[in-house]
Parts: sequence; C-alpha cells; structure tokens
Amino acid sequence: MFLATETGGAGGIWGLIWPFILMFAVFYFLLIRPQQKKQKQRTAMLNQIKKGDKITTIGGLHGTVVELMDDTVVIRVNDTTKMTFERSAVNTIVSTAPAAATE
Repeated sequence: MFLATETGGAGGIWGLIWPFILMFAVFYFLLIRPQQKKQKQRTAMLNQIKKGDKITTIGGLHGTVVELMDDTVVIRVNDTTKMTFERSAVNTIVSTAPAAATE
C-alpha cells in the first residue's frame, strides 16, 4: 500500500545542510563583510588625525585638535576651553590641517 522511496543517507544530510550554508553566505555578504569594511575605514580615519584638524565628536562637539596621544585627543572648543576625549569618540574629520609650507 505504501510506496517508500529510499533516499541515500548522504543525500538527506546534504539536503539539510545546504540551506544553512546558503544562509551563512547571505549573512556574510550582506551583514558581516560590509561591517568589517566600515570598521577598517573608521580605524584608518582615526589613525590619520593630526594636529590642526577640525573634528566632530560622537556627541556633536566641534573643535580643533591641539594635542594627540595614543588613545586620547585634546581638542580646542573655543579660545579658552580645551577638552580631552578618547580617540574613539571622534566621529568625523570635518577639515584637515593645511600642510606645513616647505621652502
């Protein structure tokens, strides 16, 4: 009465594994890889900060870089106020300092 079709053991396992492999590939190319690319760009931007650059912090504070240390940045907000931030708190470099004139 019942017609049973035999499937090979390996064929059944591959049939179950393929969707997971496909899902992982989709997640990698749509989520993981672009995030890694953005992180590399951000790290490169943070390493390129130099004195005289005008920056914006993640809190929205605008200022000019006065001093750089390994992990911190001192920015001048106005004529009398200097603030120290973690380098990772820099959101964007608004404009770069002019290159030193060489004669």
